[in-house]
Amino acid sequence: MSASKFIPYGSQYIDQNDIDAVVDVLRSDYLTTGPAVARLEDAITSFGGSRHAVAMNSGTSALHAMYFAMGVGEGDEVLTTPLTFAATANAARYLGATPVFADVESDTGNIDPEAVRAAITPRTRLIVAVDYAGHPCDYERLLQVSEDSGVPLASDCAHSFGAKWQGQPVSSVAVASEISMHPVKPFTTAEGGAVLTDDDEIAERSSMFRTHGITRDSDRLTENHGPWYHEMQLLGFNYRITDLQAALGASQIQRLGCFLARRREIAARYYSAFRELGDLLTLPGCRDDIEHGWHLFVVRVARPELRLPFFEALRELNLGVQVHYLPVYLHPYYANLGYQKGLCPKAERFYETCVSLPVFPRMSDSDVEAVIERVQAAARRVLA
Repeated sequence: MSASKFIPYGSQYIDQNDIDAVVDVLRSDYLTTGPAVARLEDAITSFGGSRHAVAMNSGTSALHAMYFAMGVGEGDEVLTTPLTFAATANAARYLGATPVFADVESDTGNIDPEAVRAAITPRTRLIVAVDYAGHPCDYERLLQVSEDSGVPLASDCAHSFGAKWQGQPVSSVAVASEISMHPVKPFTTAEGGAVLTDDDEIAERSSMFRTHGITRDSDRLTENHGPWYHEMQLLGFNYRITDLQAALGASQIQRLGCFLARRREIAARYYSAFRELGDLLTLPGCRDDIEHGWHLFVVRVARPELRLPFFEALRELNLGVQVHYLPVYLHPYYANLGYQKGLCPKAERFYETCVSLPVFPRMSDSDVEAVIERVQAAARRVLA
């Protein structure tokens, strides 16, 4: 079998319209803090179902700003999933808060609402759901836990922007949501992120946080010396996104519907093909009340000792497979803080058996068939 073409697990899809949009900015008067940023934010709100979007220079910046704007501070606890990129927890640490990890549901890899309920303490300031691989969380139960406990719900939609829960954009469900615009995400600004919310105060605090805590809003100023006047009212950061990035994103988001449709086509083809492997691979769970974003297509082997040989066999066949994720608390930084193996057994088992296969809009039909052939060959050789 030929395996000459390398196929990564994810990749951006740039066309001439995207290139033209960036070149137009280079020829304009503004390279940063200009009109392209507002155009991107308007496009995000239209697609994401929120009243406000505050664009930033990375998804991590957006998480940091969102937690700050929602009141997270020294001594608080932020309750989240371990099956995520470290930034979801790190942003709490930046503010002096303690991440608390609740275990996941075995079929989707998403945070288990009952584990969340059990982990809430008087110090819990925020619950942060993460839509692992693009599958929306069980928001019906999470919203109930939030209501019962009085702890607000936020969401990390880095994988799921454009996905839907019960017919509504998943980024509009929680009090506030964060998205990422990294190249492998649903659409890209090269690097970037945004806070989405209907809450005016969260939006305003997020906006100030990205610009050193500075405001020019006349309703917020304590004094006003003239039209030039601005005040630094809180300690913020330089998390601004450039007009170059924003122009790319505003162009990209126009094709987000097509990008998502292609991801779903690829996932459907994988389901059809990999069912033939029977018990050799467990396919991703997909519940009835959602529209999946398919940022990742994650399969699982039967036993942890099979994962490495299966992964290596796929790499030998020129597939750029990956593993998402080592549970956050198992990273040395968190282990040094006292977190221990065994904290979330389902998340650990998920990690020990999972492999992420290629799925991205730029894949051709022949790419998809090549992935299928190589995965089937590797599974029959290594897992049977």
